[in-house]
Amino acid sequence: MTALFAVTVGVLYAAGLYLVMRRSVVKLVMGLALLGHAANLLIFTVGRLSRDGAPIVAAGAERLVPPHADPVPQALVLTAIVIGFGVQAFALVLVKRAHRETGTDDLDALRSTDS
Repeated sequence: MTALFAVTVGVLYAAGLYLVMRRSVVKLVMGLALLGHAANLLIFTVGRLSRDGAPIVAAGAERLVPPHADPVPQALVLTAIVIGFGVQAFALVLVKRAHRETGTDDLDALRSTDS
């Protein structure tokens, strides 16, 4: 199962890098989203995926009783998803505004509008 996740992470990174190197700003934003998803899946994979119990301390206990899932990768990925969504939404609004002002989403054409 870990090998499948490793291949998936590699494919996501490759597709993200391919899209980032395109000339379209929309493809750039999509590529950054794929890179973010690849990083999140990598954190989950490195954090050892398991189907153990939830990391919740039972009533009256002082610590977690093994086996339990590691909550740190889950918290990191949840935070990364929220921040990534906010950045993507902001970037799409900027792309829409730039397209409305210039009429193109080509990066070379946008560079020529610098004053």
